[in-house]
Amino acid sequence: MRITVFRQRMAEEFGTVRAEMLAKDHVLSGLGGRTVEQALAAGVSAKEIWQEVCAAFDVPAERR
Repeated sequence: MRITVFRQRMAEEFGTVRAEMLAKDHVLSGLGGRTVEQALAAGVSAKEIWQEVCAAFDVPAERR
């Protein structure tokens, strides 16, 4: 998954402002205690990050 697709899915699921806030501020244990932005900077794949976000926020399977 490309980062642009990941960001688009985040915006569609949470709204643009909330998606940006979550990416910057919300720490996910499934990402080693990192935020989305920190995980991206560390080289974690966007697909893996999206899966962790979906699990943390109970995104329905049809939108994963």
